[in-house]
Amino acid sequence: QVDRSEVIKSNLNPVFAKIFTVDYYFEEVQKLRFEVYDSHGQAGVGTHDDDFLGGMECTVGQIVAQKRVTKPLFLKYGKFAGKSTITIISEEISGNNGYVELAFRAKKLDDKDLFSKSDPFLEIYRIDDDRSEQLVYRTEVVKNNLSPIWEPFKVSLNSLCSCEEKRKLRCVVWDYDSRGKHDFIGEFFTTFEEMQKAMGENKVQWDCMNPKYKIKKRNYKNSGVVVLLDLKIHRVYSFLDYIMGGCQIHFTVAIDFTASNGDPRNSCSLHYINPYQPNEYLKALVAVGEICQDYDSDKKFSALGFGARIPPKYEVSHDFAINFNPDNDECEGIQGVVESYQSCLPKIQLYGPTNVAPIISKVARVAADEERTKEASQYFILLILTDGVVTDMADTREAIVRASYLPMSIIIVGVGNADFTDMQILDGDDGVLRSPKGEPVLRDIVQFVPFREFKNASPTALAKCVLAEVPKQVVEYYSYKAF
Repeated sequence: QVDRSEVIKSNLNPVFAKIFTVDYYFEEVQKLRFEVYDSHGQAGVGTHDDDFLGGMECTVGQIVAQKRVTKPLFLKYGKFAGKSTITIISEEISGNNGYVELAFRAKKLDDKDLFSKSDPFLEIYRIDDDRSEQLVYRTEVVKNNLSPIWEPFKVSLNSLCSCEEKRKLRCVVWDYDSRGKHDFIGEFFTTFEEMQKAMGENKVQWDCMNPKYKIKKRNYKNSGVVVLLDLKIHRVYSFLDYIMGGCQIHFTVAIDFTASNGDPRNSCSLHYINPYQPNEYLKALVAVGEICQDYDSDKKFSALGFGARIPPKYEVSHDFAINFNPDNDECEGIQGVVESYQSCLPKIQLYGPTNVAPIISKVARVAADEERTKEASQYFILLILTDGVVTDMADTREAIVRASYLPMSIIIVGVGNADFTDMQILDGDDGVLRSPKGEPVLRDIVQFVPFREFKNASPTALAKCVLAEVPKQVVEYYSYKAF
């Protein structure tokens, strides 16, 4: 149990105020169960006296992809709980919401020095919930000047106000003293919400107050004025911002049907269909596909094959639809991909060579059409499952460099026991991948993993490893595009 809401009395359409906080990981299927009870509780919520009104299960991925999920409640044994439904609304509360640029000056500050003018600097403190103060920024010292203009500076919204616009800030102006005994000139309190009035042509100003003088001096007005000349907000968007903004992840799988896999009718073949145990191709496909499916509203996935001779003429193809429908290579759900894979095996002849550039280019063409829309509406993940070393290495490197400019990521899972040393080059972790002409990738979009490293682990471990990079790749792509 993660948490429970407050009890709302005598209400069949309750809206709960309680917020549940859940850590989110794109690369995992995070299952949640919600249960609703009618509380009779003198003894507190959740006792045996409470009546179970229904429950429902879904994943965190479904909730964030749809932003608002409404589902029917079920009683025990899968019975509907009348017409009861539950609605879950999600929002991201991560602290990385960008940064702000501020430019301050002051006018007519009190003079604290005997033989020259004050040397003022400004400090900004965030006041936390426990009333403690956290220093956010200290400006440089402007020497000998009662109307200083400080250099503009940048701070993250997280450190300035914990991303809460109404959080109180304390700003203090000091007269610098080289011995460290700075003289207090004055202070004022504000919030980030108030500071935002300084956007554009407007300026915001505050009286800089010394509480002691206020008590002592009868006609005391202030110890100077501090002016916020300019404020610029720079938003930094997160992966969830894109997903919740409606960006769909389109998933394509490409399967290696070269002869090195072995005859599918033979139990030693990597393509052997064992009724009791899925082969490595199926395991990898399902592990990665199950996560991607939550982010694709139509749940249709493109499924392609390469390296086989295909009917009717038995010519070699390096980018054929495994459902044999050249006009529409999409299958219904992950299950549809699995069924198309199993039914296509007896119809094709495993052949070669292992060329993957044609498939990368094929998905890249669709991604390029998407890019022209100028919206963050579709991102493409290509999963290549292969048993061997790529034959068209130069073309593949060229295709990956081109694809790095497009909204796509490539995951390569090496199936079987081949030597995959060459594949590590494509995964730019050891050094930047370059095209044959020496042009580097714009961003690292390839993740390569040998399946054998996960043979004894759960399928979720494989998915976690290959998909962990994707959110960063999505954010990188859209940030590059913004510039």
